[in-house]
Amino acid sequence: MAAAKKKTEEAKMIKVTLVKSTIACLKNQKANVEALGLHKVGSSNTFRDDAVVRGMIKKVSHLVKVEEI
Repeated sequence: MAAAKKKTEEAKMIKVTLVKSTIACLKNQKANVEALGLHKVGSSNTFRDDAVVRGMIKKVSHLVKVEEI
């Protein structure tokens, strides 16, 4: 019964786009951007909206743009 609820419930998705360069950033910020799968300015990736991804985005919020899709 719980599995049926999860299937009908649609997971929220977010699109993360790199808008600033990581040249002058700290090592941990560069690692977070790389872990998000963002390599060049303008590259983007989509993720399920959960606490783990939100925590990574919070660390590099000055470098990325987040859109809900």
